[in-house]
This record gives sequence, C-alpha cells and structure tokens, in this order.
Amino acid sequence: MSPGPIFDPEGRGDDPWRVVRALWAAGVRPGQVLQNCFGYHLTPGAWMIDHAARKIGCAVIPAGTGQTEQQIEVIRRLRPDAYVGTPSFLRIIIEKARELGIDISNLKRALCAGEALPSSLRQWFREQGVETVLQWYGTADLGCVAYESPAMEGMILEEDLLLEIVRPGTGEPVPDGEVGEIVVTSFNPCYPMIRFGTGDLSAVLDGPSPCGRSNVRIRGWLGRADQTTKVRGMFVHPQQVAAVIARHPEVRRARLVVSGEMADDRMVLLCEVAGSPAALEAEQLVERIAQTVRETTKLRSEVRLVPLSSLPNDGKVIEDTRKLQ
Repeated sequence: MSPGPIFDPEGRGDDPWRVVRALWAAGVRPGQVLQNCFGYHLTPGAWMIDHAARKIGCAVIPAGTGQTEQQIEVIRRLRPDAYVGTPSFLRIIIEKARELGIDISNLKRALCAGEALPSSLRQWFREQGVETVLQWYGTADLGCVAYESPAMEGMILEEDLLLEIVRPGTGEPVPDGEVGEIVVTSFNPCYPMIRFGTGDLSAVLDGPSPCGRSNVRIRGWLGRADQTTKVRGMFVHPQQVAAVIARHPEVRRARLVVSGEMADDRMVLLCEVAGSPAALEAEQLVERIAQTVRETTKLRSEVRLVPLSSLPNDGKVIEDTRKLQ
C-alpha cells in the first residue's frame, strides 16, 4: 500500500516526494528514526533522503559517511530503526560492530543506493538481522528514478518520468528485455530534463510488479554504458585517469583495473614507465602517484609500475572486472 495522504497535493513529483515512495516501499513509517549515511557535502543524495523522511514524519540522524566507530556508537545510543546509504558502508558497520561486540540489532531495515546490491550481499544482511533491504536508483540530475518494492522483482519507475532503454552510442530504443542505456525525460518545471542519458545500463521487465504497482519496471543497475565506473559509491571517470597521468610525466600510459566483489572493491592503477627505475625511485614514484589518485578520485588505489607496451592496445582506460552476482 502506498502512502496516500502524504503525497504532494499538486502532484509535481519533486525529488522528496519520489524518495517518499521508495522509503514507504521499504517499510519506513511515521515515528521511525533513520540513520542517513549518504554524504551531505556537495552531493544531493543525503538531502533527498532527509527531506523525504521528514515529510513521512521520521526523525533523521544526519550521520553522513565515514567514522565507522562513531556511527556504531550513534546506533547503540539512539537506536534507529533503519539505515539509508550505500550497501558497502552498511556491511562495514555491521562487521565492525560484531568485532567490537556492540549490539545494533535494532536496525531492521535498510534502503540502499549508490552501488549495486548483489543478491548474496542482501542475503548476508538478512543473516545479520536486517530483515528488509531494498534499493533505489537515481542520479543527481533526476533525483529518484526507480525503486524496489517488497516483491524485489525489478525496480518500479517513478510515475512522472518517461524512460527509454536505448542502444549505447546511438540513442535508438531497443526492444523490451534487451539491455541498453537508461534515458529519462523529466518534466520537473524547475529543472526539466529531455532525454537525459544516464550512462547506466538496464532493461525493461515485462508486466506489472507482483506487489500490485503497475508502472514500468526495470531490472535495476546492470553496469555502465561507457568506461566510467562506480567504486564505493563514487564515480570514477576516464578523465580522472588522464589527469593522474598528466601530473606524472614518467607515466606514458595507464589503466585502472577495478576488481573484487561489489561492496568489497579494489582499485589497481597499472602505469607504463620507461626503463627500469631504481627501487627507491620506483617506490617514491608509486607513492606520489597513489597520492594523486586519492586527490583526484577521493579513493585509495594500489599503484603498479609496468614496462612500456605491456598494457593492451585496446583504448581502455578503466577496466571493471567485477561481476554482479
């Protein structure tokens, strides 16, 4: 059942009202307390959740990202009912709480976004006592685009949006069921978007959701249409790899390899350098490059120096070797 009386009476479909539907589908109700672990600084995700939760009638703990032990102490003292944030950070919180012997069993539900949520990780959350773990999909430009319901059979498109699945690089729609790039048209009078290409891959599912919601469903996030990838909730772009290379003339070419499982990502930057630098010189160069990667992407990465012409000549700058489970 959807929350009838709390919807925007003008039906404008503003971002907070879209996220209201996602929260409601996840079982969030008036009077509950949410631990909001999306970043509040220079990103809109936390504010989308914050506004929507307050419209429902929830108290919001503006926890933000990082500071794992402090997050756990807040959960222990304030006993929130639900977590909102990336699935990888929820996993970190749960594992750290177990290590410290702190009871956070009050967290019974979670609404995740910013990363893929593999079925294996969702099951792991349930085994740790988080009974309901759903996800929503959105972008900074569009806000919430689609969300899961308890049926967990695809994500339901927001009703005030038009969605197309197109062949990447062409803009031409593909048949239902075929994977392509998500293109969305939003009629928000304050910030309209016409055929906005998200760069994300998905596919349309046939028929209505078993939960009774009848709007279009998509399979969820299936990867990126370009080489841009998402690591620990942050986008990493080919331009950022180019910026790293530009700051280190010793590097002729580079390839960023993302590996591991979703929610346990690892980055390795392979850098082609001329000659064979001495051990100390090579170590110092690796440290400088790693620092540049942190400054450029806000993420940590291992750096390895490789000989010239050892990287494949295929035009790839970012290689994502992770697999959705």
